[in-house]
Amino acid sequence: MQFSLFMARRYLFSKKSHNLINVISLVSMTGLGIGTAALIVVLSVFNGFEKVISSLYYSFNPDFTITAKQGKTFHYAQFPVKKIKQIPGISQVVQVVEEDALFKYGNKQYIGKIMGLSPNYLKVNKLDSMMQAGTFILQSGQGNYAVVGAGVAWFLGINVRNPSQLLTILVPRRGNPSSFNFQNAFNRESILPTGVFSVQQDFDQKYVLVPLRFARRLLKYSDQVNSLYLYVKKGFSAEDIQKKIEKIAGSGFIVRNRFQQNITLFKIMKSEKMAVFLILVFILILSSFNMIGSVAILIVEKMKDLAVLKSMGADMKTLRKIFLQQGVLISLLSAVSGLAIGFVILWLQQHYGLVRLGSGKGNFIINAYPVQMRVLDFVYVFITVFVIGLIASWYPVRFLLKEYKNIKLG
Repeated sequence: MQFSLFMARRYLFSKKSHNLINVISLVSMTGLGIGTAALIVVLSVFNGFEKVISSLYYSFNPDFTITAKQGKTFHYAQFPVKKIKQIPGISQVVQVVEEDALFKYGNKQYIGKIMGLSPNYLKVNKLDSMMQAGTFILQSGQGNYAVVGAGVAWFLGINVRNPSQLLTILVPRRGNPSSFNFQNAFNRESILPTGVFSVQQDFDQKYVLVPLRFARRLLKYSDQVNSLYLYVKKGFSAEDIQKKIEKIAGSGFIVRNRFQQNITLFKIMKSEKMAVFLILVFILILSSFNMIGSVAILIVEKMKDLAVLKSMGADMKTLRKIFLQQGVLISLLSAVSGLAIGFVILWLQQHYGLVRLGSGKGNFIINAYPVQMRVLDFVYVFITVFVIGLIASWYPVRFLLKEYKNIKLG
């Protein structure tokens, strides 16, 4: 063991001549440790919320979407769908028609969007687990049915248990209909709502899902689609598949992955996480002032010891290393203990849900604060605390020992 490290350990753990120095050292370690634990806990909670929100969006959004770069629709028959389906890892290609619409149910009206989906959507559908009422069914034989977002259902007062009440959907007619004649300005169709889904507010208050054939008939489309939804089998690289899709689709189409479909949402979540991280790091920096005081007081107390060491041949570099390494030891102990405490708290929350959301009576999608521990977060927090501690130790060592470089045995 190096001499400087040996002395640093003795100075750190040995009893000081003044009890106040022990108290200040303990306070500095405790402050950094608690700050470290708070930092990793908050970051892991943000990860948990990010995972929950992402899972809600993923239950509605596909792995990839393909849309035309110019124009609102494109012809399905003219698109190289067969080549897309031949890409290893592609499980389903769902045709999608989407359009703004006016909904009428009884004497109530609401503006939202219809989404027409091809029958194979049922093979990749994840909304059946998100149903609030009724069942998820879009077509059966010649019958067409609608599945309504919870927000739309609430505004219209839709009762899926009443088969005699139909939902009327009106969309603007293409061409140049007379704007003075309401009957000629819209195409209209009626459909029976059979279910209500609840995913996320943006979707719940906007969409009514209908069969693709119903949407095309309403919009007077032949084989046009607004987009294609692509779903990927597990175990395949999404990045490689996206490159292959873009190559086959050509420059006239835009291919978006899950992140790109909700890029604003994910950027906001990352920005919020970074902002909280910086705030807590600032708090850690403030806590490190205790450490500066602890090292400074210890240097002053050990002046006689330093004079003895200097008389025995220790140079100023060795003396600096003793107290610098003591600061490093304080940083390491604070970081490790803080991360250990944080890990225990997160593990308990993850398995037992100690901290509940609201009253914990099922008013939220989840009952307790979600957490997700990531190894990189632990590494980043450890490095951050270590660097802060190192800087906090360097300041008093650099300037105080410079002040006492001519110390002599008294």
